Amino acid sequence: MPQRYIEKILRARVYDVARETPLDRANRLSARLDNQVFLKREDLQPVFSFKLRGAYNKMVNLSDADKQQGVVAASAGNHAQGVALAAQRLKIQALIVMPKTTPPIKVQSVKSFGAKIILAGDSYDAAYTRAQSIAEEEGLIFIHPFDDAEVIAGQGTIGTELLRQHPAPPEAIFVPVGGGGLIAGIGAYVKYVYPQVKIVGVEPEDAPSLHAALGANRRIKLKQVGIFADGVAVKQVGKETYRLAKQVVDEVILVTTDEICAAIKDIFDDTRTTAEPAGALSIAGLKRYVKREGTSGKDLIAINSGANINFDRLRHVAERAEFGERREALFAVQIPERPGSFLSFCKLIGKRSITEFNYRFSDPERAQIFVGIELSNGDEERLALFQRFVEKGYSIVDMTDNETAKLHIRYMVGGHALGLEGERLIRFEFPERPGALLYFLNHLGTDWNISLFHYRNHGAAYGRVLMGIQLSGSNASAFLRRLKKLDYPFWDETDNPAYKLFAGVN
Repeated sequence: MPQRYIEKILRARVYDVARETPLDRANRLSARLDNQVFLKREDLQPVFSFKLRGAYNKMVNLSDADKQQGVVAASAGNHAQGVALAAQRLKIQALIVMPKTTPPIKVQSVKSFGAKIILAGDSYDAAYTRAQSIAEEEGLIFIHPFDDAEVIAGQGTIGTELLRQHPAPPEAIFVPVGGGGLIAGIGAYVKYVYPQVKIVGVEPEDAPSLHAALGANRRIKLKQVGIFADGVAVKQVGKETYRLAKQVVDEVILVTTDEICAAIKDIFDDTRTTAEPAGALSIAGLKRYVKREGTSGKDLIAINSGANINFDRLRHVAERAEFGERREALFAVQIPERPGSFLSFCKLIGKRSITEFNYRFSDPERAQIFVGIELSNGDEERLALFQRFVEKGYSIVDMTDNETAKLHIRYMVGGHALGLEGERLIRFEFPERPGALLYFLNHLGTDWNISLFHYRNHGAAYGRVLMGIQLSGSNASAFLRRLKKLDYPFWDETDNPAYKLFAGVN
């Protein structure tokens, strides 16, 4: 066990700015999971995130000469606020480089602490590169968000608090993972005191930087990461944090966006506060662990790492939470186009509530409907209901886990296109800022006919578009080259069953 980190954690100076946050029992979740579930409330820090612990500990330990030079950091939110508050308390000049996609509420928060801000690039990686350049050119001290011994030690003070607040060793501690600073710090201290306590990292399925590194036994740089849990959207775990994680992390659990949304709701139900997606990761992982292991009667601790969520993202969270809890099923069902067929269909559903019903006439013989059905017994009930429809002769497709169906198709059920040739369906993500959609379309060019278009703003840093484009054999390869040059994440959804059933070409 890294002895020097224990000493650093015990000497860390964080309480000039941070508070010792409570360890609260989540009563509703405990009863539901048949375990004692506790939340470490880092969402209650002055900047609504644990990040100020590491930032302050790094900056307070700078030499007087370095403090005079000033500091620079790159961040899309939480680390930026931690550095800005620490700089204000220590009277250090701070420059924060933030992506242009950063929500205004976070920019204003950083400005309120007196830091200077530069908006650069569309992603954290672009902001990081710019901040590194500024540090070299102007002689500023770069404050890394996670891959630094003093930052790790500052986050490790959460571990000392946990063991004071919960004297008996818990079964496991669940920690959200981005760059790895939080889990490295907590894990180093807890494993030193209680080696038997499991340290479980939790990452989104689409941002598995530590999971991939541990699996490959080396650090891996992901080609792209999902942006829903933006606080952990890191392409590569830190060098030092990975070295520590190999020694102190028992496993990393991956969770879906829907599971994260359900966890946000769980935290709200118990605390009446709203966690950010990264903050709720630990609860999502804890729930998956309990289900997998069949654990009962154990003490389980989850780190609620932050509450910096934009209000307009709550719509998306609320929509997806039911899927995360497996309380809603989405089906595409073909029924006869005749009077009474919908009544017969509803009788099969029984007393369950229909949460959504989308339909448009397109064929005199058959009707294709998109239906949402409320569930009370999760996947077991969904599968039984699906089988009931099959046994009654219905043609049915389960859309519950179909991302394109949930993001786009459910809002655009309106019939098939007739006689349209060569349509390809492409799903995009692009940085969300004023003029971004126009920029996207301009760079895509005018050489192709757009035959379908759907865009929804979820309050996130990235916009999501579903686009139908007519392509022939001669220009399909040119279009793919244009997409790659645009360098936005994209997925070909032409073979997606949701598209074929509700919006495809006849």
